Amino acid sequence: MIIRIVRMHFTATTIAVFLEIFDQHKEAIRHFPGCHHLQLLKDVKDPLCYTTLSHWDELESLDNYRNSELFSSVWSRVKPLFSKRTEAFSFEKFIEL
Repeated sequence: MIIRIVRMHFTATTIAVFLEIFDQHKEAIRHFPGCHHLQLLKDVKDPLCYTTLSHWDELESLDNYRNSELFSSVWSRVKPLFSKRTEAFSFEKFIEL
């Protein structure tokens, strides 16, 4: 399993646009082949910082999504809204208790 975390920063004027875009596409992203989990997290100290957390079958599934028309159409609309460079991390589950 691959766990993907993407941390994004917005401005007070762009956050509503991002949330609308996310709401419009969250079901399609969550049901993309290989995706088993999708969450949008809001930073407790920074109301303009959001993080997506998604679980994927394998790296190939995540790469297929990142190379898809769905990702391209969403990312092209979201990217101009950022106030800072995004941070993205991919992890493999290693130890779970």
